[in-house]
Amino acid sequence: MGDDFNYQQAEMWFANLDKLIKYGNKLNGSTVNLFYSTPSCYLKALHDANIIWPTKSDDFFPYASDPHAYWTGYFTSRPTIKYFERMGNNLLQVSKQLSVLANSKENEEELEHFREAMGVMQHHDAVTGTEKQLVASDYSRLLYENIFNNEKMAAKSLYHWANKINNSNDDFQMHSCLELNISACAYTEDNANFVVTVYNPLSRRISSYIRLPVRGNSYDVWDTKENLKIISQIIPIHDRVQQIPGRKSKATKELLFRAIDLPALGYKRYTISAKPDTEETFIEPTNSIEGDLYTITVDESGQIVFQNKHDKEVVFVQSFHYYESAEGNNKVFENRSSGAYIFRPRTSSTFNLPYEGKYSVIKGRLVEEIHQTFNQWISQVVRVYKEDNRIEFEWLIGPIPVDDKIGKEIVTKYSSYLISGDEFYTDSNGREMLKRKRNYRPTWNLKLHEPTSGNYYPVTTKISLKDKIKPIKFSIFTDRSQGGTSMKNGELELMLHRRLLKDDAFGVEEALNEMAYNTGLVVRGTHCIYLSNTNNLDSFSIKEKEIPLNLALRPSIFITIPSKTNIDHWRNADIMPTEKSGLSKNLPPNVHILTLEPWKNGTILLRLEHIFEVGESKEFSVPVDIDIKDLFTSFTITSIKETTLGANQWLKDSNRLKWNPEINDILSNSEEIFTPIRIQKEAINVHLKPMEIRTFILEVSYH
Repeated sequence: MGDDFNYQQAEMWFANLDKLIKYGNKLNGSTVNLFYSTPSCYLKALHDANIIWPTKSDDFFPYASDPHAYWTGYFTSRPTIKYFERMGNNLLQVSKQLSVLANSKENEEELEHFREAMGVMQHHDAVTGTEKQLVASDYSRLLYENIFNNEKMAAKSLYHWANKINNSNDDFQMHSCLELNISACAYTEDNANFVVTVYNPLSRRISSYIRLPVRGNSYDVWDTKENLKIISQIIPIHDRVQQIPGRKSKATKELLFRAIDLPALGYKRYTISAKPDTEETFIEPTNSIEGDLYTITVDESGQIVFQNKHDKEVVFVQSFHYYESAEGNNKVFENRSSGAYIFRPRTSSTFNLPYEGKYSVIKGRLVEEIHQTFNQWISQVVRVYKEDNRIEFEWLIGPIPVDDKIGKEIVTKYSSYLISGDEFYTDSNGREMLKRKRNYRPTWNLKLHEPTSGNYYPVTTKISLKDKIKPIKFSIFTDRSQGGTSMKNGELELMLHRRLLKDDAFGVEEALNEMAYNTGLVVRGTHCIYLSNTNNLDSFSIKEKEIPLNLALRPSIFITIPSKTNIDHWRNADIMPTEKSGLSKNLPPNVHILTLEPWKNGTILLRLEHIFEVGESKEFSVPVDIDIKDLFTSFTITSIKETTLGANQWLKDSNRLKWNPEINDILSNSEEIFTPIRIQKEAINVHLKPMEIRTFILEVSYH
């Protein structure tokens, strides 16, 4: 028994339950034995029954507590907190990795505080956005304080790991840019010369475009490893970004360069110097940009049209719309309001937005961009990078107007001629993809009273469509959790922002009407668009795995301002190695280091993850063996013990119940066959099956 807001008078409830048990067990001829139990005891009783159990391969989304209350609003509620949580995890992983690589034992207390803050953010009324505003503000305060403290700790660990000599003067201090989400960074804006150290927290080499807010007109960027001046580009910051409430930055431009071949779990260093001349920014009188694969155009109604150069019939259209939020007194089901938990639009149709017709086109050697101002509170930048087949939509929403006393829920739609029918796919918490079918549930006959919200699903990292005739798969990758659906053939829809004026009566007791800097909340975010050829799954599927990892674990940027040392001297490896990797060899492309962190009594926690699903790829959806003994450059593993996933129990002590499931295809793909670690004199081999995560406690010897 259990329920929110119930059973609060425990003494009365237990007294009555005592009576129920007493008199129920006294009944003559009863075969029922009533007693107080626990979930563990109940589970054991079910196991002891020794029956054959059915299996379930779908999930329980979307959940509804009554015919008009689908809990699909919280998939998007408080979008800035959802992004802040991702940002916090990004820095937490960087801090943990660098603490291990640098053997920084003095970081343990700060790290523990950061872990705890991120743990609080996982609460079901934190990252979900279903808390009161005061509580949300306190969650943000807690996370901010830990991010602020730990970026200093991470910078210190990186410095100690990287340096050959013990320099403690100001010339060698590293600083983070924590406001890049609003294109602000005092260290790059206020200094003509600075050093950029880019740390890659992923366990594979990557190339990444780096954007830094600046005020100068032209810069030289040097790759210190190659001692080579590399291509860079100055790009204007969108006017609406410069006007974000609370932004104090004077930067009007961004310096863009490509950090090529960043080491796995490692860094690379660049020097940047302002030049007196002016770099020409190419703002062109056109309505289109081009990438290697796409031509992208703004049409007269403000829709963004992108067309595949090699197949003119493959056309997609992106547009903004909104739902008007239902409002009621919540006394009966039909009067349910849209709120922090519930998404309930007044009608199933979206409303179009008036378009101001403002845009500009920027073209350069690294990127081409469309800067679009849709109206007074919606704008976006659409960009294609050179040597990158993604399209990036960077949207800016807010303050959502509510002067008409109507709440609004803002969505973006990506429409196409793909023949997808009523099927689409969403990720399950960033891992496996689940097939969704409009107006359908796999395990019961569905009768929908809310045809829109009843088809919304959580999108943690990815939503996709597949053409039923052509070998085309269309995917959108998100930078935070959002609600998503496919309400029409060939169309995907994602909810970006919500501003509501009524509560939905599920316990928050206040409307989801977020404010910041004395106005409605402004949200900035990113969608990455990627088109795959399903006839060539191996090459495209690895890219589809890399994109969400790149979004979740972005490179960390550390800035050094040399006041005594000439900027040119920083291209000398004697000051600090120009690059360094935490790994001594490449991991297989289907393996990801999920966790590397300091643990108890000088040990290290390591989690390895197989990132491919069963049957997803012929080349990569296969078991793989990794020798991890000398995998890391900072230390050698001297002892290894495996634990359960949560690292709270030795695996050898875990005795899980064995069940009798029904025989079907699901079972054959998910059989548990445990492969122990193979420890030899010169190797420690770990075997990983598709989607498997294994957790280890390491004892190590630092070099």
